[in-house]
Amino acid sequence: MSRRLKIRSTKAGLPPGSLVHIGEKLSETTKITLIDYNGDYLAEKNIQNMDELLAVKDKPTVSWIHIDGIHDTRVLEQLGAVFGLHPLILEDILNTDQRPKMEDLGDYIFIVLKRFCNICDQNNDITSEQISVILGPNYVISLQEKEEDILNPIRDRIRTGKGRIRKAGADYLAYSIIDIILDSYFSILETLGEKIDLEEEALLSNPAGRTLQAIQHLKRDMIFLRKSVWPLRETISALERSESPLIQESTGIYLKDIYDHALHVLDTVETYRDMLSGMIDIYLSSLSNRMNQVMKVLTIIATIFMPMTFLAGVYGMNFKYFPELEWRWGYPLFWTVNLTIAVVMLILFKRKKWL
Repeated sequence: MSRRLKIRSTKAGLPPGSLVHIGEKLSETTKITLIDYNGDYLAEKNIQNMDELLAVKDKPTVSWIHIDGIHDTRVLEQLGAVFGLHPLILEDILNTDQRPKMEDLGDYIFIVLKRFCNICDQNNDITSEQISVILGPNYVISLQEKEEDILNPIRDRIRTGKGRIRKAGADYLAYSIIDIILDSYFSILETLGEKIDLEEEALLSNPAGRTLQAIQHLKRDMIFLRKSVWPLRETISALERSESPLIQESTGIYLKDIYDHALHVLDTVETYRDMLSGMIDIYLSSLSNRMNQVMKVLTIIATIFMPMTFLAGVYGMNFKYFPELEWRWGYPLFWTVNLTIAVVMLILFKRKKWL
C-alpha cells in the first residue's frame, strides 16, 4: 500500500457520510465470518447474507463478526443498517488513511487501528493496513482491508478455550485484538533495529553514498511509524479512562498493560529516530574529516615544494653573472639543499603530529 495520503478527490462535493472507498483494493472479495461463543458454547460460520446477523444483537453469547475486504460499500451499508451504525462511522471505515482513534457513541465504541508489515512489499518497505473495531454490548465487529492471519491466534484461543477469553465479555475480545496488533509492532521494530545496527557498522567502517540512502530510508520508516504510534497511545489512553458501561472494570488493568506497551513502542521509535539523525551527522562529519585529511596532505605537499620552487625560480632567472653557474658542484648542491629542506620539514611536521 502506498504510504502517501490516499487521494480524496473522488469525494469532492459529496455530502458528509457518503460511502466511498478511499485507498487501494487489497482484496478481490469481501468475506464475513462469525464466531459465537461463551464458556460452554462455540459456533463458527461464514455469513452469506447480512440478515443472518440480525439475531446476533440479542444473543447472550459474545459474537465476533470479522470482515475481510472493505471496498464493497454495499456490504458496509447493510452492516450499518443491521447494527445501527452512524454514516460517519461507516465513512471512516472506508477512508483507509485514518489515524488511530477512539470514539464513544454510547451504544458502541468505534476504534481505528493501524497494522504494519515490512515483508508485504516487494521493496521491503513498511506498509500499513487499517483495521477498524466496533465494540458493542455483546458483539465485536472487526474490519480488515485484506485477509491476513494476524488475528488467527485469537481464534485459536477461542477454539481451544485457553486463557480467559471464553469466560470474558466482548470488551476483552476487543482488548485482545488491540493487543495482538500492538505486539506486531515489536517485530517490526526488532527488524528495523537490526537494519540500523548493520548500517551503523557500515557507516563507521566505510561511509558511502549507499549508506546514506539506507539511513534516509530507515528514517522515513521511523517517521511513518511515529505518525501512527503517537495517536495510538492517545487512543488506548482514552479507552483506559473511558467510563463507558461497555468496558468492564476487570478489563481496565489489561488496557493499562497495552498502554505501557504503546509507550514502550513510542520510546523505541523516538530512540531509533534520534539514532538515525545522529548517524546522518556522523556521515557528514566523516565526509568533512575525509576532506580535511585530503586538504592536509595537499597542503603539506605544497608547503614542502614552496622552498624548492623558490630556489628553482631563482636559478631560472636569465642573469649573465651567477656565481654558482660556473661551479662544478653547483647542480648536486642544489638538489642536496632541496632534499635537506624536504626532510627537515617532514621531521618538523611529524613532531607536531601534522602527519
